Amino acid sequence: MKIVVCVKYVPDIQSDRRLVDGRAVRDGGDGTLNELDENAVEAALSLVEAAGEGSVTVVTVGPEDAVDAVRKGLQMGADEAVHVLDDAIAGSDALATARVLAAAVRHVGDADLVVTGMAGLDGLTSLVPTALAALLDVPALPLAASLEVTGSVVRVTRNLDHASEVLEADLPALVSVTDQANEPRYPNFKGIMAARKKPVTTLTLADLGLDAALVGDAGARTEVLEAAPRPARENRVLVTDTGDAGARLAAYLVENQLV
Repeated sequence: MKIVVCVKYVPDIQSDRRLVDGRAVRDGGDGTLNELDENAVEAALSLVEAAGEGSVTVVTVGPEDAVDAVRKGLQMGADEAVHVLDDAIAGSDALATARVLAAAVRHVGDADLVVTGMAGLDGLTSLVPTALAALLDVPALPLAASLEVTGSVVRVTRNLDHASEVLEADLPALVSVTDQANEPRYPNFKGIMAARKKPVTTLTLADLGLDAALVGDAGARTEVLEAAPRPARENRVLVTDTGDAGARLAAYLVENQLV
């Protein structure tokens, strides 16, 4: 079984974020592998281990620092990595990003299963997985809390607000997983050392046969009209707990119609 995992390099959620010309700055050296994509890598590795055969390729799209995302995937146990690096990609929205990822998945070739995280923690749109499935012309099984592959069929369980449902599809297919799917493994020293010898292929749009007009600002179907830093908090209410803080907090919420 050949699995491709699409991962994203995102700004560290604990760091200060900034926008320039409506774009998140992604080359500040404080980025990391999207936490939800760690669940995707873990899901792929677990499937291959359960089958006793197969391979896992991690793919990312982004600036030079984005290679750190796929290197983390290699440290976790993936076999190889692909980094799509091209200045023309800057400014791509979710749909243009999906277009690049689709071309990269086709370049890897013969993928039985594509796995992604449910969302990127920088934008939280959750648009890329379904758009990617549409571009690859494969079934999409999004927001999986668990998944398994039996023969040529992938089966997932999705937890909804008041129920759970089971979906299945013939391979090839795409599955996006939630953080309920598993507990991602932490790279050990052996995995970190082994990752240094694993191949990371860097590709451009020309390598993928993609027209630059289909990505970046030119290919985006959405536009950021205005962006500004979050204003400092004002009129904060600080409560010193003298034993009645809970009651005072409840009264505050009721008074301001927050419950």
